[in-house]
Amino acid sequence: MQLRPEALDGHLAKGLAPLYVITSDEHLLALEAADKIRRAARAQGYSERDVLTVERNFKWGELLAANQAMSLFGDKKLIELRIPGGKPGKDGSAALQNYAKDLNPDNLTLVTLPKLDWQTAKASWVAALQQAAVYVEIPNVERAQLPGWIGTRLAAQNQSADRQSLDFIADRVEGNLLAAHQEIQKLGLLYEPGRLTYEQVHDAVLNVARYDVFKLSEAMLAGDPARLVRMLEGLKGEGEALPLVLWAVSEEIRTLLKLKAGMAQGRPLGALLKEYRIWGPRERMMEPALRRISLPTLEAALQQAAQVDRMVKGLRAKQFAGDAWDAMLQLALKVAST
Repeated sequence: MQLRPEALDGHLAKGLAPLYVITSDEHLLALEAADKIRRAARAQGYSERDVLTVERNFKWGELLAANQAMSLFGDKKLIELRIPGGKPGKDGSAALQNYAKDLNPDNLTLVTLPKLDWQTAKASWVAALQQAAVYVEIPNVERAQLPGWIGTRLAAQNQSADRQSLDFIADRVEGNLLAAHQEIQKLGLLYEPGRLTYEQVHDAVLNVARYDVFKLSEAMLAGDPARLVRMLEGLKGEGEALPLVLWAVSEEIRTLLKLKAGMAQGRPLGALLKEYRIWGPRERMMEPALRRISLPTLEAALQQAAQVDRMVKGLRAKQFAGDAWDAMLQLALKVAST
């Protein structure tokens, strides 16, 4: 059965199922959900714990052996199966399907997975787990949701802050939910319960952002120049390869051009998004971006990208002075600021 993450506490209070699956790319939230299941299992007498991690050359017989092995003291056992790559392979697929069909009533099994891509999510082993398990899929906390998420976490420790302070924290922990959690805990240690001032938040919160080259395209699509500049400076400071940054931005410009051209031919945007395999948060950002950015702007941006590419390769570009990172910033702002 599918279970929403926020419903997990209520479910565990009523009793335990024999099999749980947690899938998410948000490591903090996945860890917190798994910890809740572990605590509930200990309270229900699951005193033994076997942890299996699916790595290269993993023997799936180990899962079967753990499930069949009897405790010397007759204790109930928690079996954790971690599949960090999200793809168990042919043998693993068969093993998981068989395992889901024949659950040991003396064991509780917890399977943890990253967020599955659309193709893997349709696999037979995933369907078998979804049918037999309590299946908890935890979505990513997107940038627009982050201030609200921080506010909720602050409220849980009897603190609050205004929107400016929440935005400040979100900016400083860009892409790093675990860092956000740590900063929130630090605020709880430094200050009494109640309303936090912006000065208190500013003085306490560190810049612990983790910049992602592919999130740069998100800022560009959203038309958020301030975030884009901050991320590009962060990528440069972290030593990210400029060719990779240019490739990510150029690919987004090409995609926008293809969508614009298709719409100009009378094709519906929904069909075009499906054709180019655009889904999730990126899909939701495309329509407003396409309304905002004109076809001539995109065509000029693609030509500009070619000039930046020449600079990256050490060739002189006619349009730009300065270094290639400055040219990269001008290119990205051309699209974001339109």
